[in-house]
Amino acid sequence: MKKKNNLLLGIVLLLIVVAAVFGIILNNRGTISKKEAAAQGENFVNSFLMQSGSVALVKEVSEEYDLYKLKMDIGSGQMVDSYLSRDGKLFFPQALNIAEVREEMAAAPTADNNQAVAAQDIPKSEKPEVELFVMSYCPYGLQMEKGIFPVVDLLGDKINFELKFNDYIMHGEEEIQENLVQYCIQKEEKNKLNDYMDCFVKAGDTASCLVEAGINKSKNDACIEATDKEYKIMENFENNVGYTGSYPGFDVYKEDNNRYSVGGSPTLIINGVDVSTARDSASLLKTICGAFENAPEECNNTDLPTATPSAGIGVGTANTAVAAACE
Repeated sequence: MKKKNNLLLGIVLLLIVVAAVFGIILNNRGTISKKEAAAQGENFVNSFLMQSGSVALVKEVSEEYDLYKLKMDIGSGQMVDSYLSRDGKLFFPQALNIAEVREEMAAAPTADNNQAVAAQDIPKSEKPEVELFVMSYCPYGLQMEKGIFPVVDLLGDKINFELKFNDYIMHGEEEIQENLVQYCIQKEEKNKLNDYMDCFVKAGDTASCLVEAGINKSKNDACIEATDKEYKIMENFENNVGYTGSYPGFDVYKEDNNRYSVGGSPTLIINGVDVSTARDSASLLKTICGAFENAPEECNNTDLPTATPSAGIGVGTANTAVAAACE
């Protein structure tokens, strides 16, 4: 139903733009009757918008904004309001009330993340376990990494932090290779991961970032080869084995993905709980520090950035704090 609703919304936005351009929304010449409008609406929706085996029924037809308003039952008792032009030529699956949308957007969180992070039911521990699941080229995973690595630097060994990867790839073979590079840096030279990531999220240049972080390339290459062989990553990629739909698999952390029901990049797990939080460093520090039994002095830091980092590779900040993900 979610996919269907998204389709309906996409169609209405497209039709509204087209109608606005050609100035035909209010063209009432050749007006059809309410009975004809109901039949026209049902026929169109059932022919093009409903999933196979589902049937929409028009329960009521009225007039609104010089259009026919169709109250439709689309199954399971779910009612939606759709609209049809008076001549029966234009169908609008949904109407957006401008005033209501403006009110909702005004009340939504913005880039000002000084607001308190919502309290969450995170188990407390002496040394919190922090696991971040990403796809290495997912713009929103990169956004979260820009926010969290300054926190990891600050808290150091007071937390157990591990960068992990989703069990499927959305950004091609390049992402498979970069996942392996980062996995092996963490496995072989974990103390250099933060330096590498600080470079990669800004520049996106693997080769130069390996040099800048002082990574032992021979050791990293050997680890990549062994990991690839163990999980048959490139073999499966080339033979279309273990795909999630059209996406190749990346099984290094498959058990953890299943354990936490990881559904997208980024996914932040703290002490075994899937946590929602803003992606700026100050908010992430507050969220993670809420998982300590006794928070260390570092949790009182007030110097970390409060602005949401930009999505994708590069520097800068985002205009909004929308929590988008690759999924």
